[in-house]
Amino acid sequence: FKIQIYHPVGLALVVQGRQNTGVPLAINGVFGNMGVASAALITGLLIDIAGWRYAFIVPGIFSLGIGVGFFVFIRHHSQTRHSAKSESAPSAETPLLPQKTLFQAFAIVLLTTGIGGVVFQSTTFALPKVFDERLGELAVSATAVGGYAFVVFAIAAFAQLVVGWLVDNYPVRRVFASVAIVQAVFLLAMTQLSGIAALLIAIAFMLAVFGQIPINDVLVGRLAKSEWRARAYALRYIVTFSVMASTVPLIGWIHGHWGFEVLFPILSVAAALIFIAVLFLPKAVATVPIAKSVQQIA
Repeated sequence: FKIQIYHPVGLALVVQGRQNTGVPLAINGVFGNMGVASAALITGLLIDIAGWRYAFIVPGIFSLGIGVGFFVFIRHHSQTRHSAKSESAPSAETPLLPQKTLFQAFAIVLLTTGIGGVVFQSTTFALPKVFDERLGELAVSATAVGGYAFVVFAIAAFAQLVVGWLVDNYPVRRVFASVAIVQAVFLLAMTQLSGIAALLIAIAFMLAVFGQIPINDVLVGRLAKSEWRARAYALRYIVTFSVMASTVPLIGWIHGHWGFEVLFPILSVAAALIFIAVLFLPKAVATVPIAKSVQQIA
């Protein structure tokens, strides 16, 4: 429930008043994914030290503390001052895009969001178990497995900074397609690997999986004007979290029947579908800094 609130509001705040949104969204994403990376390590440590219950209790207490701290922080900042600062931010004057182009672009964003959510959730959820099965003597405890997952997620998180810079300086379609191809290739390569090779290939495909995160957010920021942007992000993340919720039992079912040897080819096909969808992304959207929304055209 908390992350459903954060994403539409937080991301809209990040892109507010900016022309180049790739790097700011990437920085925001790095912090989010470092949380994902830390989760595997901290969970393993808590299980080994105190038992599985503390893997829920400790993060819960920490989250409550963050919430109280944020509440205290915002009480010391005037809403009037914040509004004045927002209004003074530069706003890009951009050409109107045809309604058909906007619908096509947003449909592709939602489609790639859904498929990307399957790939993201599958890899982040399954990777510790993959390491447990395939790293052998490299990972002999829950802490070791969590440690390797932390290393992979932490390294991969910083791919967002590179991709964020690329989408600010190059056509989004070209960057998006390249990221999807990298995902497809390395996910397929992971099918039969074990040991140190599995660890290295896992880093490679997670770089691409995490690198995709700011791309869809940049596109949403370009397609929606400021007063509709939070709603647009909300819709995107409804799709994301709905797909992610259904992915977990699907992973368990696939692993139970066929193992990870089947899961990774399926994810590779999913990444290839993202690549195909991106080819239909209108060129106009890839070059417009902050596009007008459908409501402005109607």
